[in-house]
Amino acid sequence: MEESNNSSEMGFLLLGFADDPQLERILFVIILLFYILNILGNTAIILVSYLAPILHTPMYFFLSNLSCVDICFTTSIAPQLLVTMSKKEKNMSYGGCVAQLYVAMGLGSSECILLAVMAYDRYAAVCQPLQYTTIMHPQLCASLAIIAWLSGLITSLIQCSLTVQLPLCGHHKLDHIFCEVPVLIKLACVDTTINEIELFVASVIFLIVPVSLILVSYGFITKTVLRIKSATGRRKAFGTCSSHLIVVIIFYGTIIFMYLQPAKSSSKNQGKFVSLFYTIVTPVLNPIIYTLRNKDVKGALRTLVMRNVLVSKNT
Repeated sequence: MEESNNSSEMGFLLLGFADDPQLERILFVIILLFYILNILGNTAIILVSYLAPILHTPMYFFLSNLSCVDICFTTSIAPQLLVTMSKKEKNMSYGGCVAQLYVAMGLGSSECILLAVMAYDRYAAVCQPLQYTTIMHPQLCASLAIIAWLSGLITSLIQCSLTVQLPLCGHHKLDHIFCEVPVLIKLACVDTTINEIELFVASVIFLIVPVSLILVSYGFITKTVLRIKSATGRRKAFGTCSSHLIVVIIFYGTIIFMYLQPAKSSSKNQGKFVSLFYTIVTPVLNPIIYTLRNKDVKGALRTLVMRNVLVSKNT
């Protein structure tokens, strides 16, 4: 019992990329830059969606929720990672690790559901345009957003609670960039078959099922778009969906690679870079993709900037 409680008393050594100091210094600058861009980009999406009347639609309501999730998700990881990378001693308290475990998994799970909800919104917009406002009424949009947030919270409470109960028997060297369920399972000194099965089931529910629903939605969307005789109409229809589809491919591609494999199968640094990508890089790509590929967002941003410039000149 004393040996099992050792990690909770000592905390963890978050090794990250400590074995390569030069790489660690480079990554520190990159992570800091991407974190700042994440805050600025996603905050801009939230503000422009709120301030521009033209963007008061279900699509941008869900996009604002996605930006909020991304800000919180990266904030639960990046600051601690930057602090740890800047120190010689890579210590992280047990309580901080557990808190990060719950928050990061909850927000990541919520994003999985939210991306599926956004696919349904695009299906309704393209395949049921005449009934779109009736189908995606404000009450339904609010309910779907709440379901996405609550589902992440519930799965985090279940999965993380099972993980923190595993005896670590004094193992406190966490060879990763943050506290993540598959990594903590590796540290356990008991049979983790049940935990791995539970993690696999949760991954299927929050990864495979949403991806399947997204693929079905885009199958109907593609079928509907191909029936449009006008080339301009087809481009416009695909344009409204392409940004979301790119985000889905990037996000799900990396997170599925991390979670749908045996907990002890990945190489030493492979899991670190994969986790770094979907926790730090992907949240920055979301506002960039939606801004660069969306005329409504670019137009609303220009209008708001010009309005602020005129107001500042008049004052």
